Amino acid sequence: MSTPTDTQTFMQMEEAHTSGVYPKRPLTVVRGEGAYLWDESGRRYIDCVGGQGSANFGHAHPAIVAAIQQQAATLMTAPEIFYNDKRALLLDRLTSLANMPRAYLCNSGAEAVEAALKFAILATKRHEIIATNRGFHGRTMGALSATWEPKYREPFQPLIPGFKHVQYNDLAAMDAAITDQTAGVIVEIVQGEGGVRPGDADYLRGVQALCHERGAMFIVDEVQTGFGRTGKLFAHQHYDLQPDLMSIAKSMAGGLPMGACLIGSRVPALQAQTHGSTFGGNPLACAAALAALDVMVNDDLPGRAAALGGWLLERFENLPKTKVREVRGLGLIIGIELRSKVSPVLKTLQERGVLALPAGMNVLRLLPPLVIERDALDEAATIIEDVINGLPELSS
Repeated sequence: MSTPTDTQTFMQMEEAHTSGVYPKRPLTVVRGEGAYLWDESGRRYIDCVGGQGSANFGHAHPAIVAAIQQQAATLMTAPEIFYNDKRALLLDRLTSLANMPRAYLCNSGAEAVEAALKFAILATKRHEIIATNRGFHGRTMGALSATWEPKYREPFQPLIPGFKHVQYNDLAAMDAAITDQTAGVIVEIVQGEGGVRPGDADYLRGVQALCHERGAMFIVDEVQTGFGRTGKLFAHQHYDLQPDLMSIAKSMAGGLPMGACLIGSRVPALQAQTHGSTFGGNPLACAAALAALDVMVNDDLPGRAAALGGWLLERFENLPKTKVREVRGLGLIIGIELRSKVSPVLKTLQERGVLALPAGMNVLRLLPPLVIERDALDEAATIIEDVINGLPELSS
């Protein structure tokens, strides 16, 4: 079979054999560098999708590439029944930075959430989990049970029993929901898929206090907000919180699939064989994650996210209120809630060389790599402003 050379052939080939579960955009991405992506014709795009949060370090970061290349030629896989040098170094570094003594290593955000849910049940001997409206925690069965969005949940009901949802940012609702059967409460510091909605400091601290008071585990989902995205290494550090269990993934290994559940001191020691993962903590991903953490610290990417995100949020406050309801965000996770549907905006932005995400039907979500240069972000912002300014005026 000959190798295809044109984008139409690539698209047709994927369409013929892909699962069908992903909504596809008419774009074939073949190369990336920093905050830019290129299609097969050589056209460059400013990437504000950021791998849906997995490209905080940009594309093809030379330090991470070098670490992957070196480790790939040394040892790629070794299950956790054996010790490993790279895994040991990563566990030591990660737990120190997170101020949490232990970590379970896996391969994705959904896996990290599944681990957190299981560990909460093991720690408390209870089986009730409380999540929040608009919360998103993944699509595997346990994570899906915690996810709120009906269109994800309904085809698979009945889901795992014992899950209930309460209003986000409503401490009274959470107070009423937590019982002596609650194993854990899972929250996002910023609800990403749910419309880029930051939690109030008093609310988040209050949820933590209620969990401590009633013997439940305080579970923080930092899959999208971790690794510098919000202006801190982890978003909960803005509010001096201390999770009992924390799910992380996406940018953890600089773009390679990796996740982890960080385990706090309130969680008793876990017994062998209560959970596991064949590829979890593999040396290749660990080497990439170590290199990514070096870049994070040495280049102060959280500081970059705080500065650039603050500048961008302030700039977008000038968008016309007849076309934009609200601008929200923390660091470089930014949501622009439109008064109209976001799909046409995403299409026009792509035509003009900017790739972005939705967060619901009418929220434009931006997750640019934290390495993005100010000039590139300014160019993207100018295009976004121009496209939004061209929308019809709506007052409600």
